[in-house]
Amino acid sequence: MLPLTAFSLSEKQVHLFDFHPIMESAIGVLVSQFKAYAGKDGSSDTLSRDEFQKLVKSELSNFVKNASDPAAIDQLMSSLDMDNDGELCFLEFWQLIGRLANKHGGFSQ
Repeated sequence: MLPLTAFSLSEKQVHLFDFHPIMESAIGVLVSQFKAYAGKDGSSDTLSRDEFQKLVKSELSNFVKNASDPAAIDQLMSSLDMDNDGELCFLEFWQLIGRLANKHGGFSQ
C-alpha cells in the first residue's frame, strides 16, 4: 500500500471521492425519504395519513410496532400532529425520528 503522501488525484477525481460526514448523509436520507412519500395526496411539504402509513410500513417497520395497524398509525400520527391539521410537516415527522432514535439508542428520555 502506498503512503497517503505518495497518492495524488486530479481535482476532477477528488470530486468523485467527495463524501459527506455520516450525520449529514443520514439527515439527507431522512429528508429525501420524507419528500419521496410526501405530496402524492396533496401538498409536497406534508405527509397525509396514507402517505405516513406507507412510509412507516415501508421504512420503519422494524422500529414501529403495529406499522400495519390503521388504529396504531392514527394514534401515532395524532401524537405527532401538533397543529391538528391532519398532515405531518417535516418538523412534526422529525419528532418520530427523535423518539425512535432515543428508544433505539437506549437513552432514558
